[in-house]
Amino acid sequence: MSGMTITRGVTRPARVHRAWIVGGVALIAIIGAAGFRATPGVLITPLQEEFGWSRGTIGFAVSVNLMFYGLTAPFAAALMDRFGMRRVVTLALALVAIGSGVTVFMDASWQLVLCWGVLVGLGTGSMALVFAATLTQRWFVRSRGLVTGILTAGGATGQLIFLPVLALLVESTGWRAASLVVAACALAVVPLVWFLIRDHPADVGLLPYGATEPLPPAAPATVGPATRAVRALRDAARTRSFWYLAGGFAICGASTNGLVGTHFIPAAHDHGMAEPVAASLLAVIGVFDIAGTIFSGWLSDRIDARVLLGVYYALRGASLLILPQLFSDSAHPSMIVFIVFYGLDWVATVPPTVALCRKIYGDDGPIVFGWVFASHQIGAAFAATLAGVTRDHLGTYDLAWYVSGGLCALAAVMSLRIARGAGSIGR
Repeated sequence: MSGMTITRGVTRPARVHRAWIVGGVALIAIIGAAGFRATPGVLITPLQEEFGWSRGTIGFAVSVNLMFYGLTAPFAAALMDRFGMRRVVTLALALVAIGSGVTVFMDASWQLVLCWGVLVGLGTGSMALVFAATLTQRWFVRSRGLVTGILTAGGATGQLIFLPVLALLVESTGWRAASLVVAACALAVVPLVWFLIRDHPADVGLLPYGATEPLPPAAPATVGPATRAVRALRDAARTRSFWYLAGGFAICGASTNGLVGTHFIPAAHDHGMAEPVAASLLAVIGVFDIAGTIFSGWLSDRIDARVLLGVYYALRGASLLILPQLFSDSAHPSMIVFIVFYGLDWVATVPPTVALCRKIYGDDGPIVFGWVFASHQIGAAFAATLAGVTRDHLGTYDLAWYVSGGLCALAAVMSLRIARGAGSIGR
């Protein structure tokens, strides 16, 4: 049974399967990664006021962060296969702490790009959703979709916890205090990861949760992590389903992290709303995102993942098309309705996308998802920069919201065209 400990050929019941402890620590790391990555959203206005940098310039630093956050993912998945989740995530937390802490000394925009863009991007990308995909594949057989949803919801939880606190810190003591808090929190997670996470259930004499017999061991690595990641991309890129998944997820990233996650606070501020209020609204999105994503994980164990993605993207597009009419100097009821609706849909796309990658690409599923996630962040990076440039030149974000809404409709169509499984991937 999955809740049994194997000792010298004799099984004995375990009170709590170790998978839940490993998953809990992973959840803490993912919560932190999401909060660390989202921090630049509360720094845009104070950095602009202190240094005189344009929103396009700051948006470029955010774009670099998003790009590295995504492009690191497939290589991080391969590194976890080669060196283990524990080592990779510990190093990632150290990069976040260094990148965030050093920003307090910066005085030029290229330093913002290096610290928040490169270092924090690499660190958070190494413990983002590919971490969840790798962990669930190794530690869970039963309830994989549900656990994927819970870990994915950690991103929303990180946003919920960090954004309001950091916004208040920025307003009361300045943006440097917020950067130091992020660095300290990253370091605080290191002992949990190092002492409690194990790479495989067999390392502690267990079967994966829900397994009745040991899973076939993974084939020994014959190539380096980078080569394996590139080969997985090469093989997946020969299938139409990969391009539908990657294209839809690029639009997903553009419409969430790149646009709303980066520019909602300054856009609301343009209409007279105080930044802590706007940050709180963005955090409320995180509250409902938790429920929506966990429910989506539960659904992905039961309903065709392609249909789920099509519905999610269509509803998101409709909500973005009406957003420009909702901004004002206060959080009125119509905006609250948008926040609730959009929150339920924010990253509900992740569990069905992970499920499709696993179903279509098998053992390479986590690495292929890493590449799909990379497209998510590339889309987010372009949106973060282009929305900032749009605001600089037009004085409003309206065009960005409308274009994003239209792209979401396209993503809905693409999702419905994804193949059903490995037997019909289409070449």
